Amino acid sequence: MSEASARPQAVFLEGPLMRHVAVMTATGSVGLMAVFVVDLLSLLYVSWLGRPEATAGVGFATIVLYLMVSVNVGLMIAVTALTSRSIGAGDRPAARRIAASTMALSALVALVLSLAALPFLPKLLSLLGARDQSHAVALSFLTIVLPSNILMAIGMGFSGILRAVGDAKRAMFVTLGGGIVTAGLDPLLIFGFGLGPDGAAIAIVLARIIICAIGFHGCVVVHDMIERPRLSFIRQDAARTFSIAGPAILTNLSNPIANAVFASVVARFGDAAVAALAIMDRLVPVAFGVLFALSGAVGPILGQNWGAGRFDRMRRGLTDAAIFAGISVLVSWALLFGFRGAIVSAFHATGLTAELVLFFCLIAGPMWIFVGMLFVANAAFNNLGMPFLSTLFSWGRATLGTMPLAVLGAHLAGPKGAMAGSALGAVAFGVLALVFAYRGITRLERRAAQRQAATDLPGKDTLLSSP
Repeated sequence: MSEASARPQAVFLEGPLMRHVAVMTATGSVGLMAVFVVDLLSLLYVSWLGRPEATAGVGFATIVLYLMVSVNVGLMIAVTALTSRSIGAGDRPAARRIAASTMALSALVALVLSLAALPFLPKLLSLLGARDQSHAVALSFLTIVLPSNILMAIGMGFSGILRAVGDAKRAMFVTLGGGIVTAGLDPLLIFGFGLGPDGAAIAIVLARIIICAIGFHGCVVVHDMIERPRLSFIRQDAARTFSIAGPAILTNLSNPIANAVFASVVARFGDAAVAALAIMDRLVPVAFGVLFALSGAVGPILGQNWGAGRFDRMRRGLTDAAIFAGISVLVSWALLFGFRGAIVSAFHATGLTAELVLFFCLIAGPMWIFVGMLFVANAAFNNLGMPFLSTLFSWGRATLGTMPLAVLGAHLAGPKGAMAGSALGAVAFGVLALVFAYRGITRLERRAAQRQAATDLPGKDTLLSSP
């Protein structure tokens, strides 16, 4: 291990911020997009089985998995925020300690949550609207995948630590490796061994093992950024970890829970509508995966600069991230709209399923511009000690901005109306969240100035030493 590897530097304190945003997002996108594309291919392969109930069943299973992944992401945010802040302040031993503590807590939470969820899967799937064969497919899929949730949490934690030290390339390899493994195993298990949807589930489990192995090599072998976890430190760091992870988990749960409610609304229109929803759920991360990577890239950049007291760079980084988000959405929307016919053909979608997928390609762009603003703002909130605001805006969008409008839209214009209604809620919440993110940075700067002024008061030492 080289000297440079052993002492990670706060690389985001210098250089053009747009370049840091672009590099971190691009490398993060490659890894995430690999996973998202593979998920899309998995559903594509399942759709080729010619069983709409199988496609719908995988869609229902995905909703439940998103709930688990959302918790893992919230814990990863805490890992990244606390580790990057210590690195930015030049305290590497603290960074290694907090990395170990937060990783141990992440693994424990993921294990307990997945084991606790297993007995309730049949009832949960029924509440989501799964029936008969789609229910059976979803239940079998989840029974295979859920026990591996702890591996996913650990792998995501490794990826967060690598981003915290600025090693975007190795962070990319963590998820990219898992994606490559899944891409190779999916057709073999689904068609070659005749396992159908269960084959896709087994491929996910094997990919998560690879993700953990690659992440361990980058974090422990290359950077030596995780010390051996100690129970005393885990207890000591738990409050700091959950003060960030708790609100972040609540924030991340807003989307899958809103999706679950939306799915229950769409399920009233039959398996064809649910199959369309499953396709859209896979298209979103592929088309707009850059935004998911961007929200992970912004955190370490802001965290390091906050640790160093560089508030000017924090504001500039937030602006550059918002600009980057807007441009990426416009490009993605153009591609989605241009290839809408090919997408429908690839999934062999017909009737209502095809109609809804085409409609999604038409309206997705404007909605995701504002969702992108919300993602950027949430990254700022979670990494700058304001996670409550992230929870507030995300749940605001998921409840007031999505549910009533989706139900009303479904009543007025069927499943298309539900889709249009859910899209409208992103506008106000995205803009307001970004405004509050800028205000939050200003508030942090003001507090830092007040502390500095108090430290520099004339005669302060005399006053402190007097009886």
